[in-house]
Amino acid sequence: MTVSKPPESADSHSALSGALRPALYKIIFKADSPAGKAFDVILLVVIICSVFVVMLESVSGIGLRYHRILYILEWIFTVLFTIEYILRLYSSPRPGKYAHSFFGVIDLLAVIPTYLSVIFSGSQMLLVIRIFRLLRIFRIFKLTRYLGEARALRAALAQSRYKISVFLVVILSTVVIVGALMHLVEGAAGGFTSIPRSIYWAIVTMTTVGYGDITPQTPLGQILAALLMIMGYGVIAVPTGIVSAEMVLRKKMGARTCPNCGHPDHEPDAAFCNKCGSRLVN
Repeated sequence: MTVSKPPESADSHSALSGALRPALYKIIFKADSPAGKAFDVILLVVIICSVFVVMLESVSGIGLRYHRILYILEWIFTVLFTIEYILRLYSSPRPGKYAHSFFGVIDLLAVIPTYLSVIFSGSQMLLVIRIFRLLRIFRIFKLTRYLGEARALRAALAQSRYKISVFLVVILSTVVIVGALMHLVEGAAGGFTSIPRSIYWAIVTMTTVGYGDITPQTPLGQILAALLMIMGYGVIAVPTGIVSAEMVLRKKMGARTCPNCGHPDHEPDAAFCNKCGSRLVN
């Protein structure tokens, strides 16, 4: 007489599910373990390959010759990314928060175009947005320590916005004036057929790009061009100097931290904390 094994209880299934989700979360969302780092490295390789396939498909000769192979590869990548997206939703402690996050939206947009291509031809080209998922590399290689420097740069840019705005207004006024003068001096015969086209030449010249598609032919026009080129070399360093000075100032201010409340960002010559009033240490 054989004794049948009792069926597994619902508790065992819930226990298995309860143990599986944290394990998946650690592998998929974390990179502080060998399995998590391996998962992210493999994911990056797959992302690069999928973007490369989309690029190859856009080349007419390759796309026509290897269309079937590229089509199959694209669907393989899409299925893999779909499974990954579902696993992220399943293992996330707050699926809604992940779905509405930056990476969650990018992960979803990475798979939608292929399914849309069944209805709308050509929409699979939108899959190049998968390249944004390579931002995960900052997490893999522990580059999050650079985020503090990025915040400092952003703050310096924000503090310098008025100075940079004035600088841009001066540059815009300069290229408009020089462009109008070049239109009068050179005229249509030299390629300066209109003031907007002349302004385009002035911008290209001042930024030292120099495409060479429009060049002044008269001596006066060449003198104006030479002056604009010299001005361009001096102008390039201005925005950098503004932002650099602001970053140095913020660094000096950040070094003045209140010993009592820990409040940073005091003026270099401040003697007391502007928050709690305690004396600052030089």
